[in-house]
Amino acid sequence: MHYKIQASSVSKQDAEIDIKESKIKFGTTSKTADILPNPAELFLGAFAACMLKNVERFSSMMKFSYTKAALEVSAKRLENPPRMDDIIYNLVIHSSDEKLNTDLLKKNLEKHGTIYNTVKLSSSISGQVNKL
Repeated sequence: MHYKIQASSVSKQDAEIDIKESKIKFGTTSKTADILPNPAELFLGAFAACMLKNVERFSSMMKFSYTKAALEVSAKRLENPPRMDDIIYNLVIHSSDEKLNTDLLKKNLEKHGTIYNTVKLSSSISGQVNKL
């Protein structure tokens, strides 16, 4: 598989990523720091998107149903060199299905996630999967 995106910015304004038919605006200036995502938040968003895509994928493979998946991801920014570390996630699967094995789901998410496996090469990751 091969992926390609386009991104652009204008001096003293914010930026935008074009992916397929989506436009994702992000902040590059101090005036939008509180309203638009910054690159670190987009990074965590890609991590979360990978996990949620795989929840859907593994729901078919593991034959469980769910109504909703909610994920919170946090990380620390280290200074020297600047990088993200100590990524912690909490995934909650809303399901009444007895076939949902959260331990196996967690193992599969961590073993087969493209972004997860890329990130774990340079950052510590820990987390939990819970059923609600």
